[in-house]
Amino acid sequence: MTTKDLANRIKIHAVNMTHTGKSSHVGGVLSIADILAVLYNDILNVYPENPKHPDRDRFILSKGHAGAGVYAVLAEKGFFPVEMLKQHYQNGSLLSGHVSHKGIPGVELSTGSLGHGLPIGCGMAYAAKLDKKPHNIFVLMSDGECDEGSNWEAIMFAAHHNLNNLVAIIDYNKIQSLDKVENTLKLEPFAQKWEAFGWETYSIDGHNHQELKKTFDKIQSNKKEKKPSVIIANTIKGKGVSFMENKVLWHYRSPQNEEFENAIKELKDNYA
Repeated sequence: MTTKDLANRIKIHAVNMTHTGKSSHVGGVLSIADILAVLYNDILNVYPENPKHPDRDRFILSKGHAGAGVYAVLAEKGFFPVEMLKQHYQNGSLLSGHVSHKGIPGVELSTGSLGHGLPIGCGMAYAAKLDKKPHNIFVLMSDGECDEGSNWEAIMFAAHHNLNNLVAIIDYNKIQSLDKVENTLKLEPFAQKWEAFGWETYSIDGHNHQELKKTFDKIQSNKKEKKPSVIIANTIKGKGVSFMENKVLWHYRSPQNEEFENAIKELKDNYA
């Protein structure tokens, strides 16, 4: 399966899952589907047949509200049956709206309260260094959660301890909760802030699979720099469904009736 095929499957699953469970955050899942596809197809060393393999790379979805995307990619990669996705956000289901590790192979950490993923990722990366382990830690964050002070403490910690086994990826779709990022608490000059804190910084198109893979590969081949790395992935909230793109409404709304039917049709047409 190509990364583009995988990304489109993640998007179709996400629309179906949020429709069936009447859950939120479909826009934020669609904005990271391309990143997840490239990571799980081409970058991460993970083992569906042995999810707790000691040498596996660790992936943390810090923006836990987009958990439907992680569940979808894990199912497609064989960590658990795709049929389980129909249980998303149902009473008694293990597939909670915010991503949970409880009973779900392949999920490293339950998240939802923003600003926790990167600090924990720093701890994992530091522990790997102390134990001389080869694995890497990848943390996918939202732009809005970069308002959290806990992240900036972690950013300082990672640079101080030369955690070149740590990669942060920012889903920079520029919309958070109820408004644009720039109207809530502006982040710019964003890349320069990460650079000033001692990180290798890459600003790229978060929907360009070739550029994503090239950047991840460059990070892996550049370990001698002894710096943590951040990819500021410029994305579009609701990517792939025209009426959802760049709309704050789709942070919380679930697709129903004609909206659902039209969203699925667009994604299937794109897939064809």
